Amino acid sequence: MLEGKRILITGVLTDDSIAWHTARVAQEQGAEVVLTGFGRGMSLTRRSAKRLPSEADVHELDINDADHMDALVSALDEKWGGLDGALHAIAFAPPDALGGEFLNTPADSAATAFLTSAFSYKTLTVGLRPLFLKSGGGAMVGLDFDNSVAWPGYDWMGVSKSALQSVNRYLARYLGEDNIRINLVSAGPLGTVAAKSIPGFTQYENLWAVRAPLGWDPHNPDPVAKMACVLMSDFALATSGEIVHVDGGFHGNAAGRHEGLDA
Repeated sequence: MLEGKRILITGVLTDDSIAWHTARVAQEQGAEVVLTGFGRGMSLTRRSAKRLPSEADVHELDINDADHMDALVSALDEKWGGLDGALHAIAFAPPDALGGEFLNTPADSAATAFLTSAFSYKTLTVGLRPLFLKSGGGAMVGLDFDNSVAWPGYDWMGVSKSALQSVNRYLARYLGEDNIRINLVSAGPLGTVAAKSIPGFTQYENLWAVRAPLGWDPHNPDPVAKMACVLMSDFALATSGEIVHVDGGFHGNAAGRHEGLDA
């Protein structure tokens, strides 16, 4: 499905992450893959890169550092001379922006959550745009989580995910003429390192267990990874500005979503 495609996967930390599994599936489907990590987690990213079917190059990317972005683009240009797809798997909120602290969160912390979790989608996409143009177009995919309701403890990350959805629509609007497709995958709760940093996250897993019509395995990122790869493939050439839910059908079963959740 991705034979001959050149794919960038950001935000890889451990091999239980959505990003790592997307990289694995992409390689299994014929793509060449490059990973990014960040800061103290780079050693884990490099270790995870060795566990892929084919070991991938790893570059450091602090998405809020313009020099990092420029260096990454230069490296990809030198390696491939273009790009066909990229996964945005970057999000962060300070502890005081989560866990029921919504009313007390300082502006700086809310801004950090927005900048890293939503605005960064624009930063990454616009940074990679010259590489996509060299390839005649391409596909960006971002990772989302249901934010049609206010989840306990999700707080300013939930606000940032709502902003991410809006950024997705505007990028699709402005980059369509470049043949660059922009889509999000809204995943059900998965027991990744990032998810476990959200206070009370196990409540979401319990809720999905009883509300997802297809069922939901919080330890299996494969369905999400496969959909991300579909959106980066030529099977989605006319799809942009979309949010594709991979959550066992939970999003369509709205009744009683909050039953069993603590306030």
